[in-house]
Amino acid sequence: MASRPLATLARVTAWIARGAWLLVALIGGETIEAAVDGRSTNISWIAAIGGWAVWAVVAVALTIPSVPALTAARVGTPLALVATLVAGIAGTPSADLVFLSIPAFVALVAVFTADFGRQFVQASAYGDEERFPLHAPAAAGTAAVLAWLVWVTLLFSGPLLLGSRSWVVGAITALLALAGTIFFAPRWNQLSRRWFVLVPAGIVLHDPVVMADTVALRTADVARLRLAPADTEAADLTGPASGYAIEITTTKSVTAVFAFTPSEPDGRAIHLTAMLVAPSRPGQVLAAAGARGLPVG
Repeated sequence: MASRPLATLARVTAWIARGAWLLVALIGGETIEAAVDGRSTNISWIAAIGGWAVWAVVAVALTIPSVPALTAARVGTPLALVATLVAGIAGTPSADLVFLSIPAFVALVAVFTADFGRQFVQASAYGDEERFPLHAPAAAGTAAVLAWLVWVTLLFSGPLLLGSRSWVVGAITALLALAGTIFFAPRWNQLSRRWFVLVPAGIVLHDPVVMADTVALRTADVARLRLAPADTEAADLTGPASGYAIEITTTKSVTAVFAFTPSEPDGRAIHLTAMLVAPSRPGQVLAAAGARGLPVG
């Protein structure tokens, strides 16, 4: 019985994010106005246009579930907290900052839950397949966060510098922000395209970050799925990533090719009879696999 409220909460995470993001718009306008009060007309217009543009992009992403929308939501939602920080530095009253930061934080937490990610990647699924997002590899996740921090600094600084009539520095900064958007967006989207998939014929590991190609196993090729024991000797296909991993034992040797790297431009092929994957909800994966008749336990 204790799990029923949690299951209900998981189903409504997208609506929690949408409701919180709506409050960001309703409350955020006053906070932005307070932050630019007494400043130049250029700054006021830039803050208003930029704020509404970001809100609209994320609002559309939250409304239409898909893999690109998941990326847009996870890249854009934290900008509300950055705007709160900038507004605080600009002297906005504490009450306005609190009223904006609370729904911004709720939206951020909801968007980054595993259940929200599952709903959005499943919305892009084909036919009778179940997609389960994977935990981000530690190195790739850290790189994505650092890249986002650099990008968001340029994104906020460029327009504000232009509004302050620092034309040369502002233009360079704005162009770098645009270049960062073009360069980083596809790479951030790759992190949203990492799934463990249950299909009628068996299972598929779709991970363009870690693997050069998908790893597909027919049902007859799967000997067992279980939570990985501490002493597992299975090949690590997680990245590596933190969290619980699932060990998949095969009935025959399988070839997997790791993604291309500068040191291994052709990738690295390995032969395995057991592998580790790290879905964000391993219990859901095992339950769904068992329901499809796969050997679990």
